[in-house]
Amino acid sequence: MNMEFTINWKEKMAFSGVTPSGHEIIMDAAQEVGGENSGARPTELLLQAVAGCTGMDIISILHKMRLEPSAFQMDIKGERAEDHPKRFTTISIHYAFEGELPEDKVIRAIQLSKDKYCSVAHSLNSEITVSYSINGTKGKQDI
Repeated sequence: MNMEFTINWKEKMAFSGVTPSGHEIIMDAAQEVGGENSGARPTELLLQAVAGCTGMDIISILHKMRLEPSAFQMDIKGERAEDHPKRFTTISIHYAFEGELPEDKVIRAIQLSKDKYCSVAHSLNSEITVSYSINGTKGKQDI
């Protein structure tokens, strides 16, 4: 299953693209590093994607268990390395539920998302290949 789309440079540090599902995403940097703060930082989107993915998993699993939270919130915290590439060294998620939910079922739903289903979290260790073209001519090597 492939997913493809294009991200376009707008100006300064801003980029935008339309996802395959038809939603525009705008990314930008802070003013102090040359951006205009016109969009989310890519690192913010990464953390939000992890939380959104696991949250959707958990809600789906709870529904299959015939359980319905009255409220569900996630607090996500990412700690980054000081040196480049300043990758996330830890990501912590706190799940807060309201409603009549057996603790063992909630734990099971969280574990299934973490260990099996959350494709975003599991993609953080994936291999990334890079190629390039300049003025429409393919580069001589993959990087």
